[in-house]
Amino acid sequence: MMAFALAMPRKIRFGRGEARAALPEIAAFGRVALLVHGRDPARVEWAVQGLRALGMTVLPHPCPAEPTLPMLQEAIRAGQEADFVIGLGGGAALDLAKAAAALIPGNADPMDHLEVVGRGLPLGIDPLPFVAIPTTSGTGAEATRNAVIGVPDHRRKVSLRDERMIARLAIVDPSLTDGCPPAVTLASGLDAITQVIEPYLCTRANPFTDALCRDAIPMGLKALRRLMDAEDAEARDSMAWVSLSGGLALANAGLGAVHGLAGPIGGLCDAPHGAVCGTLLPHVLRANAERLEPGSPIAARMQDVRRWLSEALGAQDGIGALERWSRESGLPRLGEMGLATTDIPAIAEAAVASSSMKANPVALSTQELIRILHAAV
Repeated sequence: MMAFALAMPRKIRFGRGEARAALPEIAAFGRVALLVHGRDPARVEWAVQGLRALGMTVLPHPCPAEPTLPMLQEAIRAGQEADFVIGLGGGAALDLAKAAAALIPGNADPMDHLEVVGRGLPLGIDPLPFVAIPTTSGTGAEATRNAVIGVPDHRRKVSLRDERMIARLAIVDPSLTDGCPPAVTLASGLDAITQVIEPYLCTRANPFTDALCRDAIPMGLKALRRLMDAEDAEARDSMAWVSLSGGLALANAGLGAVHGLAGPIGGLCDAPHGAVCGTLLPHVLRANAERLEPGSPIAARMQDVRRWLSEALGAQDGIGALERWSRESGLPRLGEMGLATTDIPAIAEAAVASSSMKANPVALSTQELIRILHAAV
């Protein structure tokens, strides 16, 4: 058996009602908390009031969009007095909270630590404790050791990454995702499914991530189809588990070309990350499948994925069915999200060098990536 190492939150609480039940445990991290939340502060008032009732000082801080370098610098300033940081919201809020927790102790310049466009240095000081409470089922950011930050001056989204950035406590409470709008459910759900498919197919898959992904891929496809037809608590529970599984899997194996392309795209157009991943997924799967050596272990895994897609979508061509179903459910194409065809060559060039691309099951050339992008526009 291959050698591998595992990295994950120190503690994970999963289940309906766990977020409120965990407030006393959260309060034990310190007296002052920076609480990073999404654009609607009313959605986190239960946590603010609950923690204040336990004698804490809570500093609410909004993350109204996918985090950028200026937003991170503002969060660092806002959290100078904090003992720890809570991220309560979607993947954007969790990433901003995670990055702020990493950089507040040393009041560091983020560019010293950001990959690709910065110096990519390891953290000089241990991060503040970070508590992750997702309110969408998509990014799995509650289980990962990186935060994605947009750098407008470079028109790129890049990672701040360090093993010490993993949450001390991750609370996955599916009830917080109930009633999520269909467009958000679809985009985040496809992101979650991508993040169990790519680790399953990647070159660094291991027995731990395989155990998560084999069950999560068909579970996620079934649950997301159900949620696009009607609100369903059981399906919400399933998607929350799939999202957590994806975060654990990508943190301990890797991703692939979908995320390799999604990073540069996110820096060029204001498109939701999950929607970008969902749009790219069938085209990347098709390109990888065409290049895999018949009879190879990864080719067998690709057959698993194609079978799960076919069974979930009721079609012989599971990859084609995924593309059609996503479009019929309202997922836009990349061009509809604002991606210009003139940017495609630069995106492909940037993607080739991305960290996610290194684990893709085959080495896709710049020209192959360009063809994928044109197919998705």
